Amino acid sequence: MAWSKIVGHRPWIDAFAEVVRRRRLAHAYLFVGPQGVGKRLFARELAKALLCEKATPEKFEACDACAACQLVDAGTHPDFFLVGKPEDKNEMPVETMRELCGNFSLKSSRGHGKVGLLDDADDLNEESANCFLKTLEEPPPGSIFILLCTSLEGQLPTIRSRCQTIRFAPLTASETKEVLTRQELADPALLPRLLHLASGSPGRALELADPAIWEARNFVLKGLAQPKIDAVGLGKHVAEFAEDAGKETVLHRQRAYRLLRLLVQAWQDAARFTVGGEPPSADAEDARLLQSLAGGRSPETFLSMMERSLEAETQIGRYIQLGLVLEGLMESWAQILERGRKEA
Repeated sequence: MAWSKIVGHRPWIDAFAEVVRRRRLAHAYLFVGPQGVGKRLFARELAKALLCEKATPEKFEACDACAACQLVDAGTHPDFFLVGKPEDKNEMPVETMRELCGNFSLKSSRGHGKVGLLDDADDLNEESANCFLKTLEEPPPGSIFILLCTSLEGQLPTIRSRCQTIRFAPLTASETKEVLTRQELADPALLPRLLHLASGSPGRALELADPAIWEARNFVLKGLAQPKIDAVGLGKHVAEFAEDAGKETVLHRQRAYRLLRLLVQAWQDAARFTVGGEPPSADAEDARLLQSLAGGRSPETFLSMMERSLEAETQIGRYIQLGLVLEGLMESWAQILERGRKEA
């Protein structure tokens, strides 16, 4: 049934079943944990179980068959509200919170209460948080709010104090593998590398399952391994690759972020070679490529590569022109690698 979709987090499934059985459900929960560990999926299954027309306190689980369950799955249940930060915004707009609070001022349409799932709670600003606070302080009867965030430190004390905190830990290696193997990967050969990158967060690993991103990664690594690096050509190639993600600017930036994540991991792996180690998931061809980059250079070279990558991520987040950011990054990487060769 519905809870079988959740990998890991069994203690929280049992805990919610117990509080529902005892009729001690709180009106607001703050789900805290790393991105990609299953908080959103857990919250949706919890919402579905709360709204299910066949679930009982003795068997707290969505049936996946009644009209309510099907409406939640379709995203059209009149008493289930999923809100998040728009992709083109850096913060949660206060208008979004006003709309959510307005929906909770109305009577339940199907008689099982209302559930609000607030994604991106890390991005509440003071205005949107204060707008939400009054509804959180005086929730309508039968209302449940679930807020998703990555850290408690980013939440206002007034929000934290009115929610019960549920901490979601990273999945174990076996649980992560189970999640990834349930997916139909475009390239199953990527599974070992995705497991290496996951660090208990299969959701983040699945963002990197696109073979095209790995092809772009390898193109950049091969270009940087050349005796004479064509930084301008690399920058243009990477910028075009990002723009091929679609018409929306947000898709370009998402693709650039993901490519940078793979390349930062490559710098970490290259640094291992400089001290006699080996990456845990590189195949023979990849290992040769990383060894050629590491040859004659120190770990400090790749630390500088990673630091420059983080600067580029910050620039992308500030909506600086993407092409300029990526072309500047390739030029910086070429200079760092050349300096590392000379200092060896």
